[in-house]
Amino acid sequence: MKNTPRGYCICPEGGIKLKKETYDVTGMSCAACSSRVEKAVAKQPGAQQVAVNLLKNSMVVEYDESQLSSAQIIAAVEKAGYGASLHAKPGSAPAAQTAETGGASAAQKAYSDMKKRLALSLLFTIPLFYLSMGHMMGWPLPACFLGTENAMTFAFTQFLLLLPIVYINRQYYIVGFKTLWQRSPNMDSLIALGSSAAIVYGIYAIYKIGIGFGRMDMDTVHTYMMELYFESAGTILTLITMGKTMEARAKGKTSDAITKLMDLAPKTATVERNGVESVIPVEEVQLGDVLIVKAGESVPVDGVVLEGTSSVDESALTGESIPVEKQAGDSVIGATINKSGYFKMRATKVGDDTALSQIVRLVDEATSSKAPIAKLADKVSGVFVPVVITIAVIATAAWLLTGHSVEFALSIGISVLVISCPCALGLATPTAIMVGTGRGAVNGILIKSAEALETTHSVNTVVLDKTGTITQGKPVVTDVVDGGIGRDKLLSVAASLEKLSEHPLSEAIVAEAEKESLTFLSVDKFEQIPGQGIRGEVEGQLCLAGNRRMMEANRIENSELLAQGEALAEDGKTPLYFALDGKLIGLIAVADVVKPTSAQAIAELSSMGIEVVMLTGDNAKTAEAIILADDKLDNLHHQTFDLALSDDITRQQTVDIVLLGRFLERLGDHAVSAARRVVYIVSGFDPTKEPTRDEGTDID
Repeated sequence: MKNTPRGYCICPEGGIKLKKETYDVTGMSCAACSSRVEKAVAKQPGAQQVAVNLLKNSMVVEYDESQLSSAQIIAAVEKAGYGASLHAKPGSAPAAQTAETGGASAAQKAYSDMKKRLALSLLFTIPLFYLSMGHMMGWPLPACFLGTENAMTFAFTQFLLLLPIVYINRQYYIVGFKTLWQRSPNMDSLIALGSSAAIVYGIYAIYKIGIGFGRMDMDTVHTYMMELYFESAGTILTLITMGKTMEARAKGKTSDAITKLMDLAPKTATVERNGVESVIPVEEVQLGDVLIVKAGESVPVDGVVLEGTSSVDESALTGESIPVEKQAGDSVIGATINKSGYFKMRATKVGDDTALSQIVRLVDEATSSKAPIAKLADKVSGVFVPVVITIAVIATAAWLLTGHSVEFALSIGISVLVISCPCALGLATPTAIMVGTGRGAVNGILIKSAEALETTHSVNTVVLDKTGTITQGKPVVTDVVDGGIGRDKLLSVAASLEKLSEHPLSEAIVAEAEKESLTFLSVDKFEQIPGQGIRGEVEGQLCLAGNRRMMEANRIENSELLAQGEALAEDGKTPLYFALDGKLIGLIAVADVVKPTSAQAIAELSSMGIEVVMLTGDNAKTAEAIILADDKLDNLHHQTFDLALSDDITRQQTVDIVLLGRFLERLGDHAVSAARRVVYIVSGFDPTKEPTRDEGTDID
């Protein structure tokens, strides 16, 4: 099946054009609900694939629009006893209005509502439980509740405490009995039946207590005083609500992670049409539009630079901390930040086709996917409810047929229903998967699918990205070489000038000066030179700071310092040269160094029998420098293309390994830290070729 823009795909069989849409589904509370919705939509003519996510209350449908429509899909869901509506896309009018009004997301609102329900339920459940069970535990109770003579007060007070709990959690009864009436019982049906049976029997016991008092039959009063089930009903409802609250919290965290990704995208863009500049919403940008991006602004959409030079921070998407130099002909990615310079670009991808939108969609689809174990749980849950109800009926009938009283037989049936109410089977698996993928998303971990998460235990090779994974992801000063003016003086001059720049390398130098408590000097006439560096007057003296190209452009030479700079560059460091009044006064080397915790994590992975691979877009010299920086990273070998081109591993498997590698590495960062043995280096390019900065450090 071939994907096409705007939610369409082409099936090779017969050239059928399928439409893929996402729906918001309401009224679902368990796996039986999701199974019911899936079956209702799947049996519609033209429906090809249906995936319902219980925890997200969403449904993804692929269908042949020549046979089926959105209205028919919604009608099928409603006929099954639930509600459905098309999911609003990011940037759509409803979504935009929600953002403008500052309204909370649906997931956050649901979590807030569930917290209130839980708090109110606990407010009445705790005293109900204390009153009903306190005398068994030896807890002190007021005299008015003790003794057979106070049985009516004891029983009726429990009933009054239960009523608010039932009202607060009435949704279980509304949905449960509705689906039961439609002959599609779900977990809510089980909750409603179990708690209702306990309530009805408790009311029956109150009447028996009253009848016992009327006949002065204290034995009957005492018997039914001990057979109240009000606390069982209240506890069931409260515990289920507690589980739903935890579930809503997991949903909210995942929703927040996706929202944070979406927030990376700018809301407006400066477009040039017919020679006139205007600011428009980013949703209105069209393919081929010429856009203007100034220093400090975010790139609106994916495109290619037409004119101008700039330094673009792509760390939000690639993890690469050092900005990438851009010039005419270079590609730029939406949501990245223009750190310096000015350029015009042509939009090549807009809307759902941008790299950021695809990342958001991938995260969203990952949380919607089902692992094999979850699919098994859904199948079991689909028959669990009717089976439990049947067992309860059979148990009640069996005890009646054996000559026991109606009260005893009903108590057996109620016990079966009550014990089955928590329904962990239908909730545990999808909740665990949702929490896992959601927690990963919060920590910057992209899990491709629930199936990938489930099969992680069988991974034997882990591929780690270098920048930000093995390394700290933030440049620091590694070397300071002065040309005769002294180390502190060089750092002071350099930091004073670099403090006015927003470049990450500048921030590293400023941080080093602050760490050593050096004095910052006054700077005038500060100017950025695209592709070279910066300049300004430091205490009246012209100071230049930048790369070797800048020194050569200004005819500043110092063979010894330049040679040292080249040597540092070969070690994988970035040398920055500093000149004062036309003379080279020194250089400062900056690098993204290996994390101090990297050795331990790779050691842990290695001890598990997992082969560790380092993936880098840097040149071979930089990669080798990373290796040599830690003597524990000593078992490296060169199988770069063997892994990628092996007949034993497909391209898709390679991608899966990379994604799983990132997942395990991030987990290592938080749990056991990162790296002892890097056994492989891969750049994605011919090893004899020197990759450019523009080629990045990530993979597609």
